[in-house]
Amino acid sequence: MAFSRGVILLYLALVLVVKLDFAYSKLSCILIEKEALFDLKRGLIDKADRLSSWKGDNCCAWDGVGCDERTGHVIKLDLSNPVSFDSERYFDDKDYFANFSHNCLRGEISPSLLNLNYLQSLDLSMNNFSGIQIPPFLGSLKRLEYLNLSSAGFGGEVPQDLSHLLSLKHLHLGYAPSVSYSFHLFINDYGLNVDSLSWLSQFSSLKSLDLSGIQLWKANDWLDSVSMLTSLISLNVAGCGLTTFPPIAHINFTSLASLNLQWNNFDSNIPLWLSNITSLQQLHLDHNSFDGLIPDSIEQLTSLTLLDLSSNFFSIPLPNSLCRLKNLVHLDLSGNYLNGTVPDCLENLTSLAILNLEANNFQGSIPDSICNLCSLQVLDLSLNQFHSSLPNILRDPSCCLLNSLKELYLVSSNIYGYLPSQLQMYTNLEVLHVSFNSFSGPIPSELGRLSHLRELDLSNNKFSGNVSPGIGQLSKLVKLDISSNSFTGALSEIHFEKLTELRDLSVSLNPLHLNVSPEWLPPFQLHTIQLASIIVGPRFPPWLQTQKSVKQLIMSNASISDTIPAWFENLYSQIDDLDLSHNNISGQLPKFEESRGSLRVIKLNSNKFEGPIESVPLEMYLLDLSENLLSRPLVPLVNNHTSRSLNHLILSGNHLPGEIPLSLCVIQSLIRIDLSANQFSGTIPSCLANLQNLQVLDLSNNSLSGQIPDSWVFSEELHSLHLQQNKLDGKIPSSVRNLKGLHILDLGDNVLKDIIPSWIGEELQGLVYLRLHSNNFYSGIPLQLCQLKLLRLLDLAKNNLSGSIPHCVNNFSAMISDDPMLSFHMRFLIYFERRILESAQGMEQKYSTTLPFLLSMQLSHNNISGEIPEELMDLLILKNLNLSHNHLQGTIPETIGNLKNLETLDLSRNELSGPIPTSLSIIYSLSHLNLSFNSLSGPIPTGKQLQTLNNESIYEGNSGLCGAPLSNSCSEEKSSNGVEPLLDSESDMQLESLWFYAGLGPGFGFGFLVVCCTLAFKRSWSNALFLFLDNLFSRRRQQ
Repeated sequence: MAFSRGVILLYLALVLVVKLDFAYSKLSCILIEKEALFDLKRGLIDKADRLSSWKGDNCCAWDGVGCDERTGHVIKLDLSNPVSFDSERYFDDKDYFANFSHNCLRGEISPSLLNLNYLQSLDLSMNNFSGIQIPPFLGSLKRLEYLNLSSAGFGGEVPQDLSHLLSLKHLHLGYAPSVSYSFHLFINDYGLNVDSLSWLSQFSSLKSLDLSGIQLWKANDWLDSVSMLTSLISLNVAGCGLTTFPPIAHINFTSLASLNLQWNNFDSNIPLWLSNITSLQQLHLDHNSFDGLIPDSIEQLTSLTLLDLSSNFFSIPLPNSLCRLKNLVHLDLSGNYLNGTVPDCLENLTSLAILNLEANNFQGSIPDSICNLCSLQVLDLSLNQFHSSLPNILRDPSCCLLNSLKELYLVSSNIYGYLPSQLQMYTNLEVLHVSFNSFSGPIPSELGRLSHLRELDLSNNKFSGNVSPGIGQLSKLVKLDISSNSFTGALSEIHFEKLTELRDLSVSLNPLHLNVSPEWLPPFQLHTIQLASIIVGPRFPPWLQTQKSVKQLIMSNASISDTIPAWFENLYSQIDDLDLSHNNISGQLPKFEESRGSLRVIKLNSNKFEGPIESVPLEMYLLDLSENLLSRPLVPLVNNHTSRSLNHLILSGNHLPGEIPLSLCVIQSLIRIDLSANQFSGTIPSCLANLQNLQVLDLSNNSLSGQIPDSWVFSEELHSLHLQQNKLDGKIPSSVRNLKGLHILDLGDNVLKDIIPSWIGEELQGLVYLRLHSNNFYSGIPLQLCQLKLLRLLDLAKNNLSGSIPHCVNNFSAMISDDPMLSFHMRFLIYFERRILESAQGMEQKYSTTLPFLLSMQLSHNNISGEIPEELMDLLILKNLNLSHNHLQGTIPETIGNLKNLETLDLSRNELSGPIPTSLSIIYSLSHLNLSFNSLSGPIPTGKQLQTLNNESIYEGNSGLCGAPLSNSCSEEKSSNGVEPLLDSESDMQLESLWFYAGLGPGFGFGFLVVCCTLAFKRSWSNALFLFLDNLFSRRRQQ
């Protein structure tokens, strides 16, 4: 009986539990809180319909809402973006970018949120509230313990009302942890700022504080304020614009485990008080301007597991104190100026998993002790100056790294020798990057046994021989780059046999032949294909039609002689980066469709494409169709174009006819326009000056006529203006003087008629290249041109200039000594430049990558008179000097030997006289010389360099010259050193000739000797006699 009662009681208890559980499951949230959530929803813009579940009575079941299990009160609200942020995909994957942006909540935060009186956790991170201020009323949510507004798109000043949140334990106002500093400006950042942080002192329970990206440079109290938070475990003030550490008496960080000060601009030593925070486990000081010593006291931070000092200005040997941080798991010292050798004591860091010493000045060899780091998974020694081979210890089976190492980076570390076959022992290796070194020999076939390898980069070395088929066995390989080596032979199907995971393939710049069957079905789906400068053709490779997800196809100079196949447009019309340049592809241009996201680059130049240029995608960044056979008007391209992204439009070297369309002027994003070498006619559109971002305008080599628009008011962004080889007339308009940023001005080969405006020298002082070649400029060379101190090319040839060469030419500082910064700047400019013409060696030459080294003065074919100024000889690094076809008189300056870098010198067809200076023979770089048709006289100097210039035409038309290479030899022997002695005057030469002939008849006797002595002392008699004898012998030599 008792047993029965027990069973009944147990049954009743179970029923009661079930009923209570059912009752709780049907529990609705508090009515006022549900209404508050409805109001919040109405204020939000939810494009992705994320809040679609917010309906009905039970708000506790709504997405993002959490309730107390006992009371039903809303205690948690998580409205963060459900799409996790991925920095790589954000910019490269247009679908991901669109999905992430689509899921961002927008709009306003309703004050009805205050009715959630029991709210403890609020997360609005990774949304986009378009710069509205953080609602001050959030400070009234008294029970709030967790507030996360990171990367949510708030802007303005952080309200001090938040100081009322006395229960707060976690406050995150900066950028989200998944967003690095370099990306946060692009991710819903509208610029939060704070003038003072004194209100933080109220948060006695605060454990984590994230203010990253908030501008704190006005908050001089930031350090005092945060140091009072004694419960703080994590502090993040990365990227806050901080430059100094305010003086502080005492640091109260007794529990601090993580401190992030990265991406500021601290420009001092590391403060010593940091070493007193012995609780620290993670310390980020990277991307600042710290310098001086790394303090030895840092060894007191024995709990450190992560230390990041990368991207600072430490210029010291690596201190031994770091070797005493035995709990370190992650050590990053990259991007400094650390020098000396890598110390052996690093072997003491037995817990180390990541060691990054990239981009320093370490020298010597890689120490053998590296093999004792038995926990090391990632080793990066890239961008150093080791100048050694790989240490032999890495080949030793006893090396402790064999089982642990997963990633090895040795990029550009000045390492040479063979890649050892023993690398096969590193069975867990996933990444091997050894590009930009001097490795040679073949790829070891044993690399095919690295079954975990995901990335293999051997590019830019000296590897040779056939590519090992073993590579085709790397079944987990995602990236393969063997470009820029000397591999030979063929790549066939066997090289790709098991590469099912391959996404990025680069074999460019090798003497290789891709030899696969037309029916080949690759095992992979590539995103990146780089096959430049290998033999792929002559047919367009059929296997490309199997690749459905290609973002980049680089197949330039691939020996393709074919048309674009029909399937190409279906698969590649939305490609991001396409380069088929420098082939022999003919037929119509392919059509390109719109795509979302990435800016696109299309390079089809140097082929044989014909027909019209049809629609161009709106998101195009660069379009290069130059050097083809395009011959239809340009109108269809731009009439349909409303692009805000097209930066570079390059259509040069075609047969495009008609006028330059005015619709070009509406593409405000244009930085560079190159329409050169076409058949454009008519006048230059004045509206081109509306393109305020334009930096390069090249309309050269067309049939444009009329005047240069006087209404041009380009912005100072314009640095290159090419209008040469047209039919432009009139004057240089005064509007050009406003182009203060101009570096290159080429108006050559037109019919301009004007004096050279003095304001060119006064206003355009940034000019590096000035070319007015072959026009009708007249009058003198203005002295104001000498103010162009950066000038490296001055070409005024083939005009009607008169007067003399200004003596102030030695003000051209850039022709006197090389300025490394200017050379670097000109290397940057050639990214935009296609060509600049210079008349040298009697013909026009094109310069592209040689622009930084071009130093030239061309004044030929004018009416310039006077003497060659001595100051011209101060232009010590001048390479080309052409003063021919003028009326220059006087002698060639003896100091012409100062121009030791001269490669071409043309002084022909002037009225120069006197001897050729012997110093000319010491210009060893001289490869072209023309002194013909002057009145030069005397022996031709000899020397090693001049002996290579043995063409008689160099000296023809100078009847007074003698010696090699001319057929008439001089009457005197050469000096012992092979150089003719330089005579001081004409009378000295006559005196020497007299004594030569007098010596032939010493037996004439005393009487003749008296006559000779008389002549020697009677200068007027001797001069007359010597001149008669000299003329006599000259006539005999001519006979």
